[in-house]
Formats: sequence, structure tokens, C-alpha cells
Amino acid sequence: MAFRITKLSTLLSSDSIFTNRTTEHLRIMFITGPMLRIRTHHHFSTDQTSLNEREDAKTDGQEFQKWRNGGGMFHKFSCIDPTAFIEIGALVHPKSVVAANAYIGSGTIVGPAVKVGQSTRIGYNVVLSNCTIGDFCIIHNGVCIGQDGFGFFVDEQGHMVKKPQNLEARIGNHVEIGANTCIDRGSWRDTIIGDYSKIDNLVQIGHNVVIGNNCMVCGQVGIAGSVMIGDYVTLGGRVAICDHVSIASKVRLAANSCVTKNINESGDYGGFPAIPIREWRKQVATHRRTFK
Repeated sequence: MAFRITKLSTLLSSDSIFTNRTTEHLRIMFITGPMLRIRTHHHFSTDQTSLNEREDAKTDGQEFQKWRNGGGMFHKFSCIDPTAFIEIGALVHPKSVVAANAYIGSGTIVGPAVKVGQSTRIGYNVVLSNCTIGDFCIIHNGVCIGQDGFGFFVDEQGHMVKKPQNLEARIGNHVEIGANTCIDRGSWRDTIIGDYSKIDNLVQIGHNVVIGNNCMVCGQVGIAGSVMIGDYVTLGGRVAICDHVSIASKVRLAANSCVTKNINESGDYGGFPAIPIREWRKQVATHRRTFK
């Protein structure tokens, strides 16, 4: 050990071999040991990571710009009409189209390739993805449109596997959608909401559902996947509709009804399972008399 210290001291005192800067570096290494070398190397790595993050942030900042009418952010590859209002805190992704006089509230995300029609008003904290919104629509706060539907199957190994959900949700013209309603994108056909249909708060509409024109859907309704609903259909509060069921036009369903099979004729229905309303009322009356 003494010999190694003597040799190092000799080297440090030799100006012919090392420069002053190299000598100073060796003195520090000798005094502080390997821990300084570890800290120095770690410090360089951190600086390099921070540099990369700053470069990425700079690139993102160049791609997203502030919209002059409202202060929201939009991607440079989106297409926005000059009359559209994008409120501060909203974000429009690339390849999206926002038409004339559209209004997008704070906190709303317009995902890639989404189309928003003219004079459509979108509230706060709405998420739009994989969808098309028609003209003169009203989308209330917290609505989610175009996310994946709930579809799975069991494979040969017994594992639950997700089915592909690759299509879109298409919302017609003059449609109103209440707060916190969810409309899933399609898997084998687009999910469609017809013109002039009105949807209340807290409604769940599954993938591949087709709802006709001028329909009324009250709060807390649940519509399972691949349901077909005609025109001028009214669904009372908390109505449930099983998957792959068809409902004819001009059908009205009483609150808390459950549709388990096709309804092929127009009229009023109620109960679980849903039957013509007169039959259901007779069943309810008979049940009350029986248990009096």
C-alpha cells in the first residue's frame, strides 16, 4: 500500500507526463475514491436524460399550438374552421376536423381523426375518440364516445381474450347526449345514433348498437351490444335491453322494463321480461290480489 502511494505521488509530481488538469483529476480520484467516480457518471446520465426530455417537450410544443379563438390547444395537422371556439384547457389531436361555429369546452379531448359538425356544442371534460359528431348537436359534460366496447372470448388455453374493436361511433345531426353517458365504438359495424334522437344522463350504449331517428332514451338506460332500435322509440328510466335484440319503430317501454327478445310490433310494453303493457298491468293486479 505504501509503495502504491509513493508511486502515485511520484506520478502526480511529474509535469512531463500529465498536464495540470490531469494531475488535479488524479488527486481528486485518489483522495475521494471510487464513490466520486460513480456519482460523476450518474450525474452525466441524468443530464443526458433531461436533455432528451427537453428535446421531446420542444417537439411537442411545436406540434401543438394555441388556438386564437378561446385559447385551447390544437395539433398543427388538425383542420379547424376559423369560427370554431376552443376553450382554454381543451385539446384537439391531429387529423381531427372541427367545423364552423363549433364550441369545445374546457377539459375536452378531441382525439385523432374525430369529426365535429358545425354549430355543435361540446361541454366540459368530454372525451371523443374514433367517432363522428353531426351538425347542431349538444354533448353535455363528461360524455365519452368512441371507446372500445365490452367484448371478450375464451381461447383454447382458457384465457379471456379481448375481441378487436376497430370501427367507429357515428352521431347524427341535432342529437343531444346527457352528462356522463358512454357510447362505445363498433366491432363489426359502426355504432349509430340517428338524427334528432335525445339521450339522457348516465346512459350506456354498447358496441354495434343502431338507434334510429327521433328516439328518446331516459336516464340510466343500459343497451347491450348489437341492438337494433327503430325510429320514434321511447325508453323509460332504467330500461335494460339484452344483446342482439331488435325493437320495431314507435315502441314505448315503461321504466325498469327489460327486453329479452325481439319486439316486432309498435306499441307500449313493460315488465321483466317486457310484454304488452295491458298484459303486464293485469299480471301486476293479479299478483297484488293474490298476496293481499
